[in-house]
Amino acid sequence: MPDVSTLNVMLHGTRIATLTNVGGDRTIFAFTEDYIRNRQRPVLGLRFKDALGELITEFAPTQTSLIPWFSNLLPEGPLRKYLAERARVNQKREFFLLWALGKDLPGAVTIEPAEGEAWPPSAHDGHDEPFENASANALRFSLAGVQLKFSALEDARGGLAIPARGMGGDWIVKLPSREHDGVPENEFSMMTLARKVGIDVPAIQLVDLNAIANLPETGRLRGAQAFVIQRFDRLASGPVHMEDFAQVFDVYPDDKYKTATMRRVAGVIAAEGADSTEFVRRMVFNALIGNADMHLKNWSLIYPDQRRTALAPAYDFLSTTPYIKDDKSALKVSRSARFDEFTRDELVHFAAKARLPERVVLDTAAETVALFHQQWKSEAKNLPMAKDVIAAVEHQLRIVPIAND
Repeated sequence: MPDVSTLNVMLHGTRIATLTNVGGDRTIFAFTEDYIRNRQRPVLGLRFKDALGELITEFAPTQTSLIPWFSNLLPEGPLRKYLAERARVNQKREFFLLWALGKDLPGAVTIEPAEGEAWPPSAHDGHDEPFENASANALRFSLAGVQLKFSALEDARGGLAIPARGMGGDWIVKLPSREHDGVPENEFSMMTLARKVGIDVPAIQLVDLNAIANLPETGRLRGAQAFVIQRFDRLASGPVHMEDFAQVFDVYPDDKYKTATMRRVAGVIAAEGADSTEFVRRMVFNALIGNADMHLKNWSLIYPDQRRTALAPAYDFLSTTPYIKDDKSALKVSRSARFDEFTRDELVHFAAKARLPERVVLDTAAETVALFHQQWKSEAKNLPMAKDVIAAVEHQLRIVPIAND
């Protein structure tokens, strides 16, 4: 008989669904009957609603990967590899990786083994150390993305510490890059500018690495400071649920650059009654700084009252073109992704396709550009940016058409 293991999907502490591994890394997702019957159910994700707003309850089994919504809860790239090695889990076996990391996920979802479930021997995947022993050293959180980052707690003195078991942090510590200089300083500068032009930005800091307690060994890094940002999905009252737009559009992380446009993202935001003008403001801002990496996972929704949809606060704003030369954004605006084709006419087309008021889109873009020029002129010399970052933004301000209208 194959090993059969079941994980409970908890939302705001209540069991709403199960993930069952039926052997051979084949996994089935199903909602509980109580969740299906609850007409006031908290929202898990927009992907689970049909065109009439009714709950979708039938899902095809998956092999090795989970369905996209849950796959997107897991980290990618070097961060996934690092955490999987710490937990003694094969990074491709997403059911077991989610089991290992599921106590501190983005939003208000947690994953826990069903009553009586024990880590099956088949999940060891060649490791001699049992999971429960390995978990003492594992950082059992999952923050989506590629960059090395950790969930941290603020201590009584106002400092930051990485929890011993990687759970319960209300700050994200983003470490320096292994490939590029000055990435934390770049992100701090861009997020500071974003706040100054009116974008909703959580609390941020630059912190010396040696001031962060319990920081795990990560190998050589190009810098001595970390960028620290307060988690908008963690409040004193409890977790706030969230999902990114790869989850909304039901695509795997590998397809975060391929399957949507800014206008489609904006259309969902508008249809759900969230702040589409804030979306336009951020879209324009990221074109001005040369952020070519605003893919689907860098846009998120939150659910402040468990049912109402809002645009999540800003995150992952940095000028990427100093590191990887690129003349295009990660997603098309409407017809084009090219920075030098981000024109007033492109915004008119974007507004029509996203069903947004044209005047509001154009006025928001113009206001954002004016505020950016004002803040860049006064603040660029005071922010901790390298010369190549300043040069990259100055280049953007010359080539992006709406920056010069």
